[in-house]
Amino acid sequence: MDTPPAASRLHARVLDELGVAICGGTIPPGTVLYVDELVERCAVSRSVVREVLRVLASMGLVEARRRVGTRIRPAADWNVFDPQVIRWRLASDQRLAQLRSLTELRTAVEPQAALLAAHRASSADAADLVALAAKLWAAAESGDEAGFLAADIEFHRRVLLHSGNEMFAGLHELVAESLTGRHHYHLMPQHPDRRALTLHADVAQAIQRRDADRARDAMTALTRQIHDELPEVEGRAPSQRSAL
Repeated sequence: MDTPPAASRLHARVLDELGVAICGGTIPPGTVLYVDELVERCAVSRSVVREVLRVLASMGLVEARRRVGTRIRPAADWNVFDPQVIRWRLASDQRLAQLRSLTELRTAVEPQAALLAAHRASSADAADLVALAAKLWAAAESGDEAGFLAADIEFHRRVLLHSGNEMFAGLHELVAESLTGRHHYHLMPQHPDRRALTLHADVAQAIQRRDADRARDAMTALTRQIHDELPEVEGRAPSQRSAL
């Protein structure tokens, strides 16, 4: 893999530092950022700072005001569906609030996606889902955390995709960020729960059998279990604050 140019690395570093600080509330809404101050604080060029602020503005996090500076916008104005914004919230003290929001979204969407997939997935696609559920179980049994996460992300992506609804399919990155965040920040049980593994298999088998109601009910039970686990893991990961 090629090493990214120095300017790109500086841009990525400053973007992440500012993004986490804004999304975590370290830099609260209404705060005005000045290019010269950021140049000095971050030890980068004005062009790097300007590009970072442009990217943040595209996500709705900041807005430039002539003769005033760049102001942090209220959270209600942010593009909360942007995967980068989600990652920054997960990397901040807002981690649990973000994870809860994602889980509530999944609880609302994924059961219906599973129901639709039971009607619309091809036989080959349904068989692949069953195989993925088995792969997930095998990774859990062997303690392969990376393999488990990859299979989990792919399983849920395919359920959304096979729903045949392009709007549902477009949410797969948000689900992936939710799953990745739970693993990365240890916001899940120490060992995959057997009931959750069984429910993944139930979802896949119900889709394969064209049992739409069972597919929906099994996915509902799975997402509700994830939601119910949140209070149990709240104290596991330390808070992480930006250096800004």
